[in-house]
Amino acid sequence: MKEPQDIVNEMMSKDAFSQWLGIQILEVGPGYCRLSMTVRPEMVNGHQTAHGGISYSISDSALAFAANSRGQKAVSIETSIAHISPVSVNDELLVICKEINCGKTIGRYESIVYNQNQKIIARFNGTVFRYPDLW
Repeated sequence: MKEPQDIVNEMMSKDAFSQWLGIQILEVGPGYCRLSMTVRPEMVNGHQTAHGGISYSISDSALAFAANSRGQKAVSIETSIAHISPVSVNDELLVICKEINCGKTIGRYESIVYNQNQKIIARFNGTVFRYPDLW
């Protein structure tokens, strides 16, 4: 079986959207992932704050990497996010995704997104379906 870092590196090499976001993989372990990225000017909405899809997207990438890190292919079947604080251009986002439950076919994950001041800007929850296929 492949190591978690090898699985995530393989996923990231094919993930054009996470690459476009500028995501940096900081740490990966079984059921765990820590990512960072910098908010760019083209990521803001009409209020000149980051589009909600930005914090959602880094959280969704963290979910994918954490859920697949055990070597069993997994895809999201339900996600939700609570946007707590606004995000601005040049903010450095850090997301930490942790596995809450890893069943045979269903997994549950929670992520917290922080800015560069360690302020929580979003909370994300995700459920994945785990296929029998291995990486």
